[in-house]
Amino acid sequence: MPSWKDLKRFCERDGWELYKNTDHYYYRKDSDGGTPRFTKVSKGTGEIKGNLWQIILHRQLQVTKEYFNSKI
Repeated sequence: MPSWKDLKRFCERDGWELYKNTDHYYYRKDSDGGTPRFTKVSKGTGEIKGNLWQIILHRQLQVTKEYFNSKI
């Protein structure tokens, strides 16, 4: 499972915009159709657990696991 640090690195390398930095990092990126996508990245150091990781990958990032891995 990827860590929160991996998710932050992905967002930075994939061109996501950091629009808020509080207790979490908040990123956004427009999809090809112009609809914005949003994700929140914990400042914690641990792994992102199973079901939560699947939700982030498919609903928020909307990318494949292979694409994600190619960016980290």
